[in-house]
Amino acid sequence: MGELGRLEALRLAGLTAAADRGMDRFARLVARLLRVPVSLVSLLEADRQVFPGMIGLAEPWAARRETPLSHSFCQHVVFDGRPLILNDTRTHPRTCASLAIPDLQVIAYAGMPLTDADGHVLGSLCAIDHEPREWTADELQDLEDLTAACSVELRLRIATELIRQDRDHAGLLLRASVELGHSRGLTDLTRRLRNLFRGPAEPSFVGLLIADGRGLRRVVDPDDVRPVETAIDRLDLDAGFPSALAMRERRTVFVPDHEALVAGFSPEAVAGYDSLGLRSVLCVPLPGGRGVLTWCWSRPHALALTEEAVLTAVAGYVSQAVERTLFVENRLSTAEQLQAAMLTELPDVPGLDMAALYLPATDQDMVGGDWYDAYLLPPLPPAPQRALMLSVGDVIGHDVRAATVMGQVRSMLRQATLGHPAHSPAAALDAVDSAFDVLPLGPGATAVHARLDPDGGRWRLTWSNAGHPPPLLRTPDGSVSALGEHDLLLLGASSGLARHDHTHELPRDSVLLLYTDGLVERRDDDIDASIRQTASTLATYGDQPLPQLLETLSRGLSKVPQRDDVAVLVIRVTEGER
Repeated sequence: MGELGRLEALRLAGLTAAADRGMDRFARLVARLLRVPVSLVSLLEADRQVFPGMIGLAEPWAARRETPLSHSFCQHVVFDGRPLILNDTRTHPRTCASLAIPDLQVIAYAGMPLTDADGHVLGSLCAIDHEPREWTADELQDLEDLTAACSVELRLRIATELIRQDRDHAGLLLRASVELGHSRGLTDLTRRLRNLFRGPAEPSFVGLLIADGRGLRRVVDPDDVRPVETAIDRLDLDAGFPSALAMRERRTVFVPDHEALVAGFSPEAVAGYDSLGLRSVLCVPLPGGRGVLTWCWSRPHALALTEEAVLTAVAGYVSQAVERTLFVENRLSTAEQLQAAMLTELPDVPGLDMAALYLPATDQDMVGGDWYDAYLLPPLPPAPQRALMLSVGDVIGHDVRAATVMGQVRSMLRQATLGHPAHSPAAALDAVDSAFDVLPLGPGATAVHARLDPDGGRWRLTWSNAGHPPPLLRTPDGSVSALGEHDLLLLGASSGLARHDHTHELPRDSVLLLYTDGLVERRDDDIDASIRQTASTLATYGDQPLPQLLETLSRGLSKVPQRDDVAVLVIRVTEGER
């Protein structure tokens, strides 16, 4: 871990092959005090030396501010951990073959070790002359004093970065507690986890494996599938993988570099990590034996105590989210099948393009009483094309009972429509009103029920609104209006007042939007303002393909907890009657 710790300290210092004002200042001071033509603040990376501080170096090295290790005297200072003082590098057996002599004209060399607070030697502060030289005691003392000051500067930079990381870790914990608490399913949980750890200094890969019988199954984000995830989608507990070991022994497993991975785990594990370009991995078992959370890095990684503590705390949040998700998934299996069975498959209607969206609520049973419906009426000769019935509605509540009542109401509305000679939307709503008066269907519902008739090159909309948010109509010129005509009573609130049908012509390229209040209702927001915002979105993006338009209209709903489910039905007139 010594070399890993040294490289991690270099990373924290934030210096590389680029000019740094503070480091250049130390190089100038050395050149001035020791009267040498070249001075370098040289830091030793894994495969090169870099010069964030430099004066006097010839081209092309001055522009590059780096050399390969074949040109490095600094490496000897780092490996020995003590000063390297040479009056003539050409006569010393350790350096006489170095390419730094002919290429950089390093003849006399004096280098002092630059150290961090843990004693890692990060590089050297060196003085270089182009001819043999006897270094005096005063010169070496001045170089030692400047090296001590430069080391202090490096330590301050490392400490500042560590403080920033600690602050970032605190922010990460806060974001994780909020973000992971809003997850909707294991796939969404994995996606949110990966979004938490994005950035150049963050892990290259975050993975979640869930306990499944006697092994682990991988949760795959379909938007970010890695090849190894499909090739190795589950692991037996006795597999030679770090994650299996963490699960088997219920302890954190950290693999700092590729050498440790090869030494401690199976060739299959090594091949899997190599295929992703990963060199280091941390595996934390989830409390309760629910699975394993893994973080992987593309380079050797030194794990700080605070980092391990933070990632372990994140694993605790993930465990709570997994427990909640698995409970909800088990509870919802039957309910989701019920909901899916009751959502309509949209018919294919010449002259019309249709798309629909349903989003469940994120609390309670995540199914509910919102619905959409679309079906063709029986043909009426001699009309060449059949009329289309549309409806969107909302039974009060968003649980399994509301979904059950929704299925009954939708079926009754269909039957009432088909049983009325003129297929009047208002008459059908009246009939369902009567059923609410008699049957124990709950507190009520709202709905928009509509009919689209082909009408000589365009379509005619006839609708009735039972206390529901108004349909939005986008005309071919891009303007949007709310079809605000409605009856004041909620569906099921018996009053004896008649319902009314309303009509509107829909020319080609018109877009009709029917929706439930879950699309526009927000806590602490005025619903009328939200409807106006939805109308504005429809006006701007109404030319999009309908699936893309639905995605645009619903954007942001998944980022906040939804107290209500959402149903949306959108229809575009593509041509009139054939």
